[in-house]
Amino acid sequence: MTKPVSWATKIRETRGSQIAEAALVMPLAFMMLLGIYWFGRAFNTYATINHAAREGARAAVAQTCATCASPNIAPTTATVASVVTQTMQASSVDPTQIIAYPSTLPTPANCPGAPASASCSANGNVTICNNVPITPSTNPYPQVCGVTVSFQYPYQFWIPFTSLQNQQIILTADVQMKGEY
Repeated sequence: MTKPVSWATKIRETRGSQIAEAALVMPLAFMMLLGIYWFGRAFNTYATINHAAREGARAAVAQTCATCASPNIAPTTATVASVVTQTMQASSVDPTQIIAYPSTLPTPANCPGAPASASCSANGNVTICNNVPITPSTNPYPQVCGVTVSFQYPYQFWIPFTSLQNQQIILTADVQMKGEY
């Protein structure tokens, strides 16, 4: 028959060190899991805003009427901004937090071969530039005309007990798409 072991003996033995090690490692593991979660959410938000900008650019280059007498009727900036907003809402990202990018409207360069002159406008902090060159002029191939859709979106981390506690970063979506003229 074995002799019963007292609690004092158990504490003095090395088997109790596992509890102390777990007490040290568990908070670090928990912080790593929180970091993975919040960086994953940041990446998901970045992918969502880029997808929304891409959908807006796709809507901007698509002509509204292919069989009409004047088929080169481009969608309005309100239509493009609406597509961006709807895409963000479909992914549960708040479109009211969109920040204009760039903060002032750029002066676009005219693109050779475009049906109209270049223009930039903003609608709901979404900047849309139509009929602009999207390839560099130093490119040996003919210049490609298209549309750019750009905006920024704030993202806030929440990782307690770190320097990222309530840290905000600005994610930028800037998409170019070849025009269908």
